Formats: sequence, structure tokens, C-alpha cells
Amino acid sequence: MKKLTGLVMVVGLLVLGACGTGDKKERESAADKKEVVVGLDDTFVPMGFRDDNGELTGFDIELATAVFDLSDTKVTFQPIDWAMKETELDNGTIDMIWNGYTVTPEREKKVLFSDGYMTTYQVLVTAKDSKITETSQMKDKVLGAQEGSSGYKAFTEQPELLQDLVKDNDATLYASFNEAFIDLEKGRIDGLLVDRVYAEYYLTQADQLADFNVIETPFEKEDFAVGVRKEDDKLAQKINEAFTELKDNGTFAKISEKWFGEDVSAE
Repeated sequence: MKKLTGLVMVVGLLVLGACGTGDKKERESAADKKEVVVGLDDTFVPMGFRDDNGELTGFDIELATAVFDLSDTKVTFQPIDWAMKETELDNGTIDMIWNGYTVTPEREKKVLFSDGYMTTYQVLVTAKDSKITETSQMKDKVLGAQEGSSGYKAFTEQPELLQDLVKDNDATLYASFNEAFIDLEKGRIDGLLVDRVYAEYYLTQADQLADFNVIETPFEKEDFAVGVRKEDDKLAQKINEAFTELKDNGTFAKISEKWFGEDVSAE
């Protein structure tokens, strides 16, 4: 009887395990939903952020809305902890990550990316009065970066480019670039590794572009793309087809000109 009971328990566990795996694989594609949820960092100007009235706005907000307007699909934008973005996606809390989300080999293991829609790169921002005008001058200086950002990942994976130079061979990490810029202005850090798009927009809007150096770094250029669940190739295809249509009908360029003054679409 004990042997039979043990066998039943083992079979039951195997069945439950198989059901759990099947549920995840058979999860409904977000491409078929009438409402989808986009996860974002709501402090990343100009991609997705809150305006003076607390309303979400930005380039990615408008682009995502335009993409799903083509299929009459409602979009809800859900602010998330950027360091937990892939976990939120895997848990089903959100249907996609869309907010200046950089394609990297590590992230490609966790999510399925859409086609890239914008190319950018990392820059080093320093105060003009610091006299730091190139990355080599960051020796023994304090660097700031956003936790979970592609910039910090590149920083740690290619230490010879910057990490080996800076104080303590590491960066002070921030939950958002807004906090990092405040510390840069106060002189608590000497330089900030940040995406060029964010840096130039932030400093322009704050009328501080003349007070800071925006320095190119040796890190490679990056593509922004939309991250969906690994199994949701149907959603990725839907987004890619929408990108093509929006580029063909001029909507993509119109949104781009509004936020950047130029067409920033990836080739």
C-alpha cells in the first residue's frame, strides 16, 4: 500500500508539472487581445515619462499607441521597477517592455525582440567646470549609472573602456536618471553614463545643455526594440508589420520629428 501511495503521488506531481508547463506555453498571444499592457520606466524622457500634469507622454508612448491603433487595440501603460522588467514580463503582469529598451545578447536569452526601431549610443555627461571632456579623464573619478540599464551592463562587460579607470572600479547606481542628474548637478558624482537620447533631451528641456559636456564613449551603438515573451512571436510580428506601415504612411517620421526634430528610425 505504501508503494502504491508513493506511485500515485509521483504521477500526480508529474501531471501537475506538465500542466504548469503547458499553461505557460499555451498562454494567449497578446496579439489577439483587445487590450495590451506596456511596461515602462516612467522617468525615461523623452521615451516615456510624466508631464507637468502627471500624465504619461513621450515618443514611445505615442509610437506604441499608433502601432495598436492600427488594429483598434487599447494600450495601457504600466510603470514598473526597471530592474525587474523581464520578471514582470514573464509573470504576465505586462505584455511587452517598451521604453528605450536596448537589444543585448543577454536580454535576447530572456525575451523575443521586435525589429529595432531606433539607434542610439551611450554618452558620458560631465559638468563644464569639471574640465572632463573625454572618458580617459575619468581616472579615479566618481561615475553614476542607472541600475539595470544597458549602459551599466556595457560598463561592466567591457571594463577596459571605462570601469578600470573610475574610482573603486564601479559606478554609483540610481533607480532613475533623474536622480542621477541631480547628483551630477550637485557635484556628488563626476560623470554620468547615460543614453544620448535621454541626455540631450533632459539637458535641452532644463535649458542646461550649455552647462554640461555630452561626450561620446567607446561603447558600440545600440538598437531600441520592443521585448515580448519568448513564445509570443505573433505579437512581435504584429509590431514589426505595424512599424513598416507607420514608416510607409509617414506617421513614424511625424512622431519622431515632434520629439527629436529628426527622423530617428533605425535602418
